[in-house]
Amino acid sequence: MADIHYVTQEGLDNLRDELAKLTAQRPIISAQIAEARDKGDLSENAEYDAAREAQGLLELKIAKLQDMVANARVIDESKINTDCVAMLNKVKIKNLANGSVVEYTLVGESEANFKEGKLAAATPIGKALLGRKKGDVVEVQVPSGLLKFEILNISI
Repeated sequence: MADIHYVTQEGLDNLRDELAKLTAQRPIISAQIAEARDKGDLSENAEYDAAREAQGLLELKIAKLQDMVANARVIDESKINTDCVAMLNKVKIKNLANGSVVEYTLVGESEANFKEGKLAAATPIGKALLGRKKGDVVEVQVPSGLLKFEILNISI
């Protein structure tokens, strides 16, 4: 069974744009393979091998994007509330070990960008925050050990 990918409408549009760009590259790579094939013996043709490898990688990316688009569920931003942590909520949390405060927006994997404060809900921290309320203390097992966070605020 395929995994559901939760995205915003903007995120879905970006996935579709990227898919269209990659699909447009298929004829270019096919032409490169044909050109390399015309150069003779395929067993010793590095150009042919490289073009075939590029084609394989492109097809893999296309298949992954097609799966993501086919299984995308657009989140209705108008139905988001701040009673408990859900997708697209901004969550301000305090690390109880060192007192640092950070704010993340929970998003789907394809939209995650740590530099922009967009945390994938599928990460250990994201999973631990989902469904929790303001004031809750959340324990998260991460590779470096156990972290404790307090949820300071939930907003849109």
